[in-house]
Amino acid sequence: MAENEKAVQAKKDKKSEKKPGIFARMGKWFRDMKSELKKVQWPTRKQTINNTLIVIACVIVVGICIALFDFVANQLISLLIDAFKG
Repeated sequence: MAENEKAVQAKKDKKSEKKPGIFARMGKWFRDMKSELKKVQWPTRKQTINNTLIVIACVIVVGICIALFDFVANQLISLLIDAFKG
C-alpha cells in the first residue's frame, strides 16, 4: 500500500508543478539562441565573396544548359509538327 500511496503522491506533485509562463519560456529561448549563435563559426569576408561567385557561376551555367535544351526541344517539336502537318 505504501508504494501505491507514493505513486499517487508523485502524480499530485507533478500536477502541482506548473510550467513557466510564456515570457519566461521566450526569455529562455532567446538566451539559448544567443548561446548557440556564439558557437557558430562564421565565414570570413573572402570566403563569403568566393562562395557567392561560385553560386553565380553555377546559376549562369545551369541557365545556359536550360536555354540550350529549350532551344533544341523547340526546334525538334517544330520539325515534328511540320513533318506531320502535311
